Amino acid sequence: MHPTPTTLLTCDGCGQPASPEHIARRLQRLEWMTRYRPIHIGTLLLGGVSPQADGDFLYAGKFEGEAGRLLEAVEISPAGKAPEPVLSEFQRGGFFLAHLLECPLAASAPGQALLESLLAQQLAHITARVRRSLKPKRVVLISALLAPLTSKLSSADLGCPMILDNGKPFDLSSSNFSGVLQRLRKAITAPAAGM
Repeated sequence: MHPTPTTLLTCDGCGQPASPEHIARRLQRLEWMTRYRPIHIGTLLLGGVSPQADGDFLYAGKFEGEAGRLLEAVEISPAGKAPEPVLSEFQRGGFFLAHLLECPLAASAPGQALLESLLAQQLAHITARVRRSLKPKRVVLISALLAPLTSKLSSADLGCPMILDNGKPFDLSSSNFSGVLQRLRKAITAPAAGM
């Protein structure tokens, strides 16, 4: 007998082929995120692609990589604290983190053209989600991967202002992180319209 071929569905959160493991991981991350979603989102921090490692994913509560840099930007120290109080403080600050591609990239990383295509495919989904569901007071782009989509995001009807770093996304992975950090802190500490 030959094994029955598995037909993979396309994940609605990232546009990639979705195995049962992919879906299970996505659902786990959505559960973590939902637990700490503010009722009223002041600042939506929008990244490009959800990090591969759970330690880098903010809501997993390990605060490494992207998660650690993001907490540093919003001036929340995880030192000596359990994950729940740190994430609760982030939530109380009115912050919510989302990614255009809600799932990490498959192990066989796509080329730049395919990555840009996946990001572009999710654009309508995220703009509708921002406008209809999340309804933040402002959106701050925090990934250089979003640079090719900045003008489309700027012209989209998000229902709120979009904050950029001199016309481009804040790059949390920049080699000049301290400069980006200072500009990002200034941007997110300024009162949002209607707050």
